[in-house]
Amino acid sequence: MTTTTPSRGRRRAPTRMKRAAGKAAALQKPRVILALLLLLGLTSVMLLDGYLRAEVGGDQRVRDGASSSKVPDTILNGGPIISFRGGQATTTSVPARTIALTFDDGPNPTYTPQVLKILEKYDVPATFFVVGSMVSRYPGIVKDMVDQGNEVGIHTFTHVDLSYQSDARVRREMTQTQLALAGAAGITTTLFRAPYSSETDAIDNYSWPVYEKLGEEGYTSVFVDTDSDDWKKPGVSKIVKWATPSGTSGASVLMHDAGGDREQTIEALPKYIEKMRAKGYTFTTISGVIEAQNTGAQLPGGDRNASQNGNQNADRDGAARLQAAHREATGATLYEGKALVGAVAVAEYAVPTLSVGLAVVGVAVMGRFGMMLILARRHYRQRNRRRFGWGPAVTRPVSVIVPAYNEKECIANTLESLARSTHPIEVIIVDDGSSDGTSEIARAAAEQLGMTNVRVVRQENAGKPAALNNGVRSAGHDIVVMMDGDTVFEPDTVRQLVQPFANEEVGAVAGNAKVGNRNTIIGAWQHIEYVMGFNLDRRMYDLLRCMPTIPGAIGAFRREAVLQVGGMSEDTLAEDTDITIAMHRAGWRVVYQEHARAWTEAPGSLKQLWSQRYRWSYGTMQALWKHRKSLTDKGPSGRFGRVGMPLVVIFQIVTPVFAPLIDVFTAYSMIFVDFQAALYAWLAVLGVQLVCAAYAFKLDREKYRYLLMMPLQQLAYRQMMYLVLIHSCITALTGGRLRWQKLKRTGEVGTPAGVGR
Repeated sequence: MTTTTPSRGRRRAPTRMKRAAGKAAALQKPRVILALLLLLGLTSVMLLDGYLRAEVGGDQRVRDGASSSKVPDTILNGGPIISFRGGQATTTSVPARTIALTFDDGPNPTYTPQVLKILEKYDVPATFFVVGSMVSRYPGIVKDMVDQGNEVGIHTFTHVDLSYQSDARVRREMTQTQLALAGAAGITTTLFRAPYSSETDAIDNYSWPVYEKLGEEGYTSVFVDTDSDDWKKPGVSKIVKWATPSGTSGASVLMHDAGGDREQTIEALPKYIEKMRAKGYTFTTISGVIEAQNTGAQLPGGDRNASQNGNQNADRDGAARLQAAHREATGATLYEGKALVGAVAVAEYAVPTLSVGLAVVGVAVMGRFGMMLILARRHYRQRNRRRFGWGPAVTRPVSVIVPAYNEKECIANTLESLARSTHPIEVIIVDDGSSDGTSEIARAAAEQLGMTNVRVVRQENAGKPAALNNGVRSAGHDIVVMMDGDTVFEPDTVRQLVQPFANEEVGAVAGNAKVGNRNTIIGAWQHIEYVMGFNLDRRMYDLLRCMPTIPGAIGAFRREAVLQVGGMSEDTLAEDTDITIAMHRAGWRVVYQEHARAWTEAPGSLKQLWSQRYRWSYGTMQALWKHRKSLTDKGPSGRFGRVGMPLVVIFQIVTPVFAPLIDVFTAYSMIFVDFQAALYAWLAVLGVQLVCAAYAFKLDREKYRYLLMMPLQQLAYRQMMYLVLIHSCITALTGGRLRWQKLKRTGEVGTPAGVGR
């Protein structure tokens, strides 16, 4: 065993690294905040859209037979318009031969414009009791409605029965609708009609306090005299008949321009207008009725058909009075309303776009699963054919390079596993400026194990790539095996790993990395990911001859190939991915040897896991960008650029970045659409993943019991990995720099009992 004297300045290196790491962490905080803000924004958009799309049901009583003992008789037997003056409730009836035509539940992009067109054709005003969520989604229709001279009233924001709601909920429903009206048409209104209301004699002890409270705040509650019941779709003739008051009585007439199929209403409306005019009726709005009672005068210009008498000025004055319930929105109300409408516009655009993205992601995810299963099966069958072989057995000695930085907990276990190797090896420990006595522990362990084939090379702290390059330069054999200082090999690992080098085209071999500390929840999650997400993928990439990464925990290289591509590069944080792609571009074949197993210590905390995966993700993006010219290269480099690189980008970056859409839309569907159907869809996707995972476990001869953790992994672990990748993408897009960060090790991983014995 030989030792190289350490360079000067080694002891100061850890301090510099800590300072650099602290600086890098400080620079990352804004990007973390940005990532969280993006996630919050997406969630808010989805929640807003779901809230706006709350289903508007048919107009029907939520309860029947409730007592009305607390409701004044003057209200129960009065007119359809209830106003409050001086704390006293008064009612207003519609004058004889007068129709106050009202529409509920709009606006609707299909039917409301048709209603407005008919009203304009017949020069008839109407009062529209609008749902705030619909107003915010279709503000242009409401503006046209008001500009045409019609009147609007509030029908709550979500079409909820207010009778059982808290005061805060009632206030919110009203305020939100007022804001929607302010943003859409620049107005607010004093008119209100409660969902599921009908005639005043149906007011009960549950609903009366709501009307009293709103009356105190200046609202006029509007009921009906005649209900067309068009929501039942009884046929055009019945709608016209049911909307017609008896004799010459005036009436507040209810129709609907939204809330369902309103084709019959559209067909019935012109027939109804013509019928009532033939009977001598005029049309007005709710404000027109109130104005007539207050002045005691005949309805001024209430029917815009009055212009036929030549009194156009009176008609315009009447139209102005017909909108007396409107108030101009100003100040905070106006700006908050515009902000609400703007936010809804974003949601209206974003959600359909995200839906398309979801479909693309879903196809990509399922396509990936399908490719992995088919190609992994084919790979397994090829590798297990009796005639399969790389060539003559490789028996010559190889060099095992172990870069180590502060690995005092693990280095002895690593050497102990190498001491049992069934293949002749030399071991080169490259101490990268450790401050915890790693070199001394390594020498002591080698002496205790009787290993004369171990060299310890010490260098000033310069990073893992530099340590590996130092090891390659020091290697005495033409094949070099690289492993991490926290990893242990099985006795047969090196022999299995180097057999593909019998084929002169092979320049590098990826081994099968296993999670050693899998007995914790975090460890079990990573174990599933390693077996399914990494090793199953490698079978697919191996068959396609576009392996993107040789894991740092276990990989082997031809020494000449490493030197040909310039060694391990410090350009990226994923030196393993970088050199793998460089191997492809240099014309070397990179293969996967699933029988060469290494046991590595995975991060034991969420913080360390985040740090590791953040580095992996960001480093992979750096490596892909560095080798982007392979897209236009010829030969093996072009093959990787046009096959391997797109697969990595699609399956390891793009799809995972947008994969949270599946979970977001699942939650969205459970809350706002169909809980049971959404749950079944999520379980179906989970089932597909379980099938893939079970097959991967079968190929790797792993115990199936760990798959019991998979549902929880999908709910927690997978979301964290998505956030890590999104954070990495933001860092890459904003030009951030990320430094290597040392993970805390425990040294608990050893060669599994019974292996090689």
